[in-house]
Amino acid sequence: MSKITDVLSGGSAEEDRLELAPDELAWFDEHGESLPFRLPDYYAGLIDPDNPDDPVRKQAVPSVRENTVQPYELEDPLGEQRYMPVELLIHRYRSRAVFLSSGTCAMYCRHCFRRNFTGTPLQPSIDQIERAAEYLGSHPEIRELLVSGGDPLVLPLRILEAMLSRFRSSRPDLVFRICTRVPVVLPQGVTDAVVQLLSGFREAGIYVVTQYNHPVELSGESLRAVHAFIDAGIPVLNQTVLLKGVNDDEDALADLMNALVRNRIVPYYLFHLDMARGTSHFRVSLERGLRIYAVLKQRLSMLALPEYCVDIPGGGGKVSLSGNGIAARDGSAYVLENREGQRLSYEDPGEV
Repeated sequence: MSKITDVLSGGSAEEDRLELAPDELAWFDEHGESLPFRLPDYYAGLIDPDNPDDPVRKQAVPSVRENTVQPYELEDPLGEQRYMPVELLIHRYRSRAVFLSSGTCAMYCRHCFRRNFTGTPLQPSIDQIERAAEYLGSHPEIRELLVSGGDPLVLPLRILEAMLSRFRSSRPDLVFRICTRVPVVLPQGVTDAVVQLLSGFREAGIYVVTQYNHPVELSGESLRAVHAFIDAGIPVLNQTVLLKGVNDDEDALADLMNALVRNRIVPYYLFHLDMARGTSHFRVSLERGLRIYAVLKQRLSMLALPEYCVDIPGGGGKVSLSGNGIAARDGSAYVLENREGQRLSYEDPGEV
């Protein structure tokens, strides 16, 4: 086994604690052009170095299994390129759009669905922001803008403020959702200046959307970062991704959802894993995911129960698995009905 600091320059004391297993070490020899590796010292400190199946480690440390691409896995699993009327702006659903504000993250999650974009040093140009703002201004049916990426909270604050200000000037009624894992993986990045900047956009509505996937991520430091937003009048929602070997367990998910509610974070979505390239080792079968969710429905209050959803590959849109989204099933072949009333085929590839 080799330590992470044998492959990274400038390793920290936290990184020195982590030794690479053979499948992890092989990634550093063979990763090529895949999603880069970045592990903040803070998040590394949550890893139990004596547990090879540690749920934080699996999300953060790459494995050579990422180099195995299944036939059903896609470069653009949500078909976002099909719905990009101007650069960096995705308009898939009538009432909301997504702006890809950055190609960089504080940590590159190994289950990332936007790995064809994430990991680049992209920052939006003035021209790209302007064109997106003009589109938003001419489409009043868009009520909410998800500011995503990458991660918007890794941007220089002057760029983030200019971007949000321009979007609000084009649409004073536009609600913002700031989609970020910074409070989870690098809570030190939630500074007073960040909170103050975002709180300046509360008038028309602004939400922070995080991604906690396991109870161990809810550390005191992380919760202090989240509470800073909440105490400043910015609600925090959470989207969890169902991940094999990380949280595919009723007890872990129930503990997570209850802890979120206890800390004033709304458990918003539980997402079935998208069919992104190199992520099959994280895949839970849809059948097992439904069994897990059935247990959660029995054990959790409606306040603590997230909506279980899957995205139809290629751009078919989000389908709720919590209610009547499954129209028919024949073994691993499902007919799913999205929110627009379209019935679409979904072939569950199962688990590797």
